[in-house]
Formats: sequence, C-alpha cells, structure tokens
Amino acid sequence: MSTALVMLLGLVGLVVGAELLVRGGAGIATRLGITPITVGLTVVALGTSMPELAVGIDAARRDSAGLAVGNIVGTNLVNLLLILGLSAAIRPISLASRTLRFDLPSMTAAAVLVFVMGRDGTLSTFEGAVLVALGIAYTYGVLRAGRADAAEAGGAEAGAVSPGDNRAGGDRAGDDRAAVPRPGGAVRDAAALVGGLVIIVVGADLLVRGAVDAASALGVSDAVIGLTVVAIGTSAPELVTTVISTIRGDRDLALGNLLGSSVYNLVFILGATVIVAPGTVRVPDEVLAADLVLMAVVALACVPVFLTGRRINRWEGGAFVAAYGVYLAWLVTARA
Repeated sequence: MSTALVMLLGLVGLVVGAELLVRGGAGIATRLGITPITVGLTVVALGTSMPELAVGIDAARRDSAGLAVGNIVGTNLVNLLLILGLSAAIRPISLASRTLRFDLPSMTAAAVLVFVMGRDGTLSTFEGAVLVALGIAYTYGVLRAGRADAAEAGGAEAGAVSPGDNRAGGDRAGDDRAAVPRPGGAVRDAAALVGGLVIIVVGADLLVRGAVDAASALGVSDAVIGLTVVAIGTSAPELVTTVISTIRGDRDLALGNLLGSSVYNLVFILGATVIVAPGTVRVPDEVLAADLVLMAVVALACVPVFLTGRRINRWEGGAFVAAYGVYLAWLVTARA
C-alpha cells in the first residue's frame, strides 16, 4: 500500500471518528442540560482534539518527537488563524463577556506557558504532568461557569413567565414532556462515542506511519510534516464543526469548540504526549526558533482583536486567513 494511500485512510478515519465522537458526546451532554458554549468548550473541543492526542502519543512512542510537537503547534495555528479567521470572514463573531473573562485568558496563558516551558529545548515528564493538571483545572472552571450561565438563563426564563399564566404553564409542561430523552437515543449516543474513539485510534496509527514514511522519502523533517499535512489533517474535525456551526448560526458552539480545542491541545494533549513518551520530549530547533514563537504571538494577538468592539469582524477574519496563507507558503518554500 502506498504512503499517500495510508495517510489518506488515516485522515479519513480521524475525520469520521471525530464526527462520531462529537455527535455522541454532544448528544449526551445536551441530555444532561449543559449549555451550548459549555458543550463546545468541553465535549466537542475534547472530541475534536482526540486526533491530535492519538497522533501525539503514537508519534512519541515511535520516537518522532518532531511530529508530535509540530502537530500540536501547527494545529493551534490552524485553529486560530485559518479556522477562526474563516468563521469570522463568513459571519462576524460577537463575543460574550464569559469568553473575554475566562476563555480568552485561558487560551492565551496556555500558549505562553508552553512557549516558556519549551524554551530550553525539551519538555519533561514533570512539565507534562503540570500541563495535564492545568487541563483538569480548566475543565472544572468551564463546567462551573457553564452551571452559572445555565442557572442565570433559567432564572431569566422563569421570570419571563407569569405565575398565573396557565397557558404558558401548560406549554411549558408539554415542552418538558417532549424534551425527555428516549433510551434508544442515549444508547446510540454512547455507541457513537465509543465507536468514534476506536476509529480515531486506528486512523492515527495509519496517519503517523504514513507521515513518517513520507518525511523520510521527501527528505524533510518530521516537524515540517507535523506542522503542515498532519496539522491540517487533524484539524479537519474542528474545521467541519466550526463551518457547519457558523452556517447554522450556532456561534457559541463554534467559538467554544475553537477556543476549548486550542487550550486542550496545549494542556491535555501535549501534556499526555509528554508523559507517555520515553524520557523527555525534545522540541526541534526549527520549531523552537519559529513556530513556537509564532503560536505564542498569535495567541497574544487575539487579545486586542477580541477586546476591540467585543467582536471579530470580517476584515479581521480575512487578515487571520491571509496570515496563515503566508505562514504556510513560507513553510513549503523555505523549510520543505
């Protein structure tokens, strides 16, 4: 089987598996009454980050540290520049106060922390454990903020309905009966969740095998393959989820998916990859000198963009996409 076909099969497996995982996870979360942005920041973000986790762990075990680190750094650049920019270019994104107070600082802090940790050229097991612990703390913060948002929304909705309005009360009772989840639907969601995970693991193995073989055949580094082909391929779930959510008008889900996925890539995914790797994980010199710096700069650049007018307009989105195009062209011409 050719290297290109192996990589294609791996990418297809990652996309299909992530789609199943997101559908199942989001279905279960919705049944539990979790708000859309909380679903996007946790279940969907973790689900669409599973390809990066599978690729990172498999690459680390195969002693391809450049591929593992390059994939995570490259994926975050794809998320923030290409996918977020494309979403804003399609339709301007209005930002909620919760996003500015919690999600944006978390994403920026995670990028800067990884940059600082990687400046010595290695990531140790202890640093991996710190990142995973921060991922757990981030998840707790997201869920706590989500419960507060849900309680606030529930209070506002209750206040909008007059206690003496029998017709409104009857409609509400009918809505509650209609909202009762069917057992069969829960089973399907659980099956999709498990099946998606299995497909992702198999797809990641195929993709990493093909990527390592391609790097050897083309005479380029694992890091460049990770920053380009693998990063764009493993970002396909985020791209599909964000574009579909944008077109459907589910902007909270789209933005939550991108910010949450960016944070999880740097804390949970990179942390777990470093922990399972034999010994320390070396950050390739080329990634250290350019890509890691760019990732931190892009995360910091999001702060003024997000805070200006509390929205991302079309021209800012277009500028993000153009910046990624320039970066990709530089990667292909200067480092391939």
